[in-house]
Amino acid sequence: MQQTRGVEIGTGLFSLLGIGALFFLTTQSTGGDDFNTSDTYSVEARFENVGSLRTRAPVAMSGVTIGRVTDIEFDTQTLEAVVGFEIDKRYDTIPEDSDASILTAGLLGSQYISLQAGGSEFYLEDGSEILFTQSSIVLENLIGKFLVNAGSDGDDSE
Repeated sequence: MQQTRGVEIGTGLFSLLGIGALFFLTTQSTGGDDFNTSDTYSVEARFENVGSLRTRAPVAMSGVTIGRVTDIEFDTQTLEAVVGFEIDKRYDTIPEDSDASILTAGLLGSQYISLQAGGSEFYLEDGSEILFTQSSIVLENLIGKFLVNAGSDGDDSE
């Protein structure tokens, strides 16, 4: 009886330790980097499709997080998504003709905005709009196009 009680206590402690480890990993892997939004400037860009981009998603340039998405709205006039984001003031020399793309972190990861530097001598500032954008790639659309093309390649008409 004493040995069974020791096994039960050990199993319970092991389970609690596992749950604690999962909780720790969850809190450390989501929203891990500290982006300070105290001194920023606002920029917006228009996309045909934002996919699963969410507010608070990172804005990165050369792999470095330089900002965060603040809002995503739908423009009923142009039928496009308008994405607003804030960039840290330290990065105030981003050319105004830079382009913005919505990319995916890893194969099944979350989406973020990636900026590619342009060549203009003028820089983005508060209230600027990025004109060159590339929308999110929707995996279902790619698979559909592939299947349609694969089906038409095998067509043997004489």
